[in-house]
Amino acid sequence: MFDSYLTLQDIPVSELRYIANELDGLVGGANTVVVIGIWSHFSTFPHQVYIRRLLSIRGAVERLLDRAPDTLVVIRTANLKELTLYETLTNSDWYSMQRDKLLRAMFRGLDVRLVDAWEMGLAHELPHSLHPQPPIIKNMIDVLLSYICTPATKRWFDLFPMFPF
Repeated sequence: MFDSYLTLQDIPVSELRYIANELDGLVGGANTVVVIGIWSHFSTFPHQVYIRRLLSIRGAVERLLDRAPDTLVVIRTANLKELTLYETLTNSDWYSMQRDKLLRAMFRGLDVRLVDAWEMGLAHELPHSLHPQPPIIKNMIDVLLSYICTPATKRWFDLFPMFPF
């Protein structure tokens, strides 16, 4: 699920999807996992726009968990990015950190899990990147699957053969 209207591409109106609307359309249950990653495309928007969107998503998550409390909802946090001089002045990690703090605060108190992409990128030796490199993605997948899989069924590498780790 992705609020795609924020990209610079031409997208037919019929293909626009809001995360909250998609969540409201889910039945949910013990075999349902929802992963939400929302921050990057809002980094240049005023905080108020981002907060309104997060409030809408939070309400949808609450409704989903009310009707199907066994649904697993995972929030992927913001991550650091490589910075050019221009980005340092206009859209630095300081702005991403503000979005990350808002995201965490918005979902605090709900029965959701986090994939802490910020800390994973910060702790890793690889250079920061808006689109993390495969070893960091592997760490994110490991955390996600630790929420989903029991130790007896945890063979994530069988599920993701496209990542040759």
